Amino acid sequence: MAMETSLEQTPTDEEAGSKRRWLPALVVALVVVLVAGGVYFSTREAKAESAAVPAKGEGKNGDKEKAPVPVNVAAIASAPISSYISSTANLVAENEVKIVSEAEGRIDRLMVEESQFVQQGQTLATLVRGDAQILREKAHVRASNARIAYARASEMHGKGLMSQGDYEKISMEKEVAQQELSEADWRLGKTVIRAPFAGRVTERVINVGQHVRPGDSLFTLTDYDPLIARIFLPERDVIALQIGREVRLSLRASNEVTFNGRIRQISPVVDTATGTVKVTIEAVNPPAVVRPGAFVTVDIVRETRQAAIRVPREAVVRELREVHVFIIDGDVARRREITLGVEEGDYVEALTGLKSGERVIIAGQGALRDGSPVKVMTGKTS
Repeated sequence: MAMETSLEQTPTDEEAGSKRRWLPALVVALVVVLVAGGVYFSTREAKAESAAVPAKGEGKNGDKEKAPVPVNVAAIASAPISSYISSTANLVAENEVKIVSEAEGRIDRLMVEESQFVQQGQTLATLVRGDAQILREKAHVRASNARIAYARASEMHGKGLMSQGDYEKISMEKEVAQQELSEADWRLGKTVIRAPFAGRVTERVINVGQHVRPGDSLFTLTDYDPLIARIFLPERDVIALQIGREVRLSLRASNEVTFNGRIRQISPVVDTATGTVKVTIEAVNPPAVVRPGAFVTVDIVRETRQAAIRVPREAVVRELREVHVFIIDGDVARRREITLGVEEGDYVEALTGLKSGERVIIAGQGALRDGSPVKVMTGKTS
């Protein structure tokens, strides 16, 4: 058994020859691997060095130089700017009435149409006069007879041929007949519908031949002068207002239509339910396109600053609690923090951060940062 074990542990000549054959191949393979590894690491180092060297057209950090951003600018100037108390309301005609029938009858004639302007006392329509005319003629006859009887009685009473009692009775009958005639004239006059004041017919609700009764609506008559708006303001805003103060009115349907007004009345009481005060605004020479019922914005000047630094609203960038603009500094944009004051229309007041004469960017600032190169395309004066 010992002899067999010794034979297994001793390599034969054939095995020793096999090891000598594959040993050179192993050495060659190791050399190839080492060479390949060296080439790989050399390539990586070369790439790293190449990346570290700025290429043409790149900055020190390898970033590409940015092309100038085209922008529009506005020149900052010192100008007046005002703050306003603003409210909305409907313009209404102060004098507007519904004309109703005061007599019963059938519409005989229509003399006017809607939108027509009429003078005070002008005839708008008439009723058939038949019954009223007959009653008036009867009253006229009775009044004539009563006057003749009174004249005869006066003569006889003067000669002592009539008692005082009979004379007073005939005198009273004359007075009653005259009153009946006046009443008949009044009733006949109610068959003619007249304009109570000068204005425009804004509604006609009757037709020829229609039967109407007392109280039935016939027309709506509107006096366009004046047109007023009633607004309700907090008590604190009314304290500094005075009657006669000018205001600015503009149509909500078209902001381009603006016109003047004035404060005509300020209510002497505060509405306890809302804490507001009624202020009546009167339009002054409104344009022809302004009609009763138009919805308007009422702006009352609260404060005017004569030498404010006005900035176009479109230049202001608001970010949470910060407000800034970009100004032109040579060929680059500079970010400038500002503090806002009064705002009016397309402009705001810059309390700090800007001065008159600087140019502020109003278009193209969305992609800008402090120091970004810019190219001014157009400019305007603020």
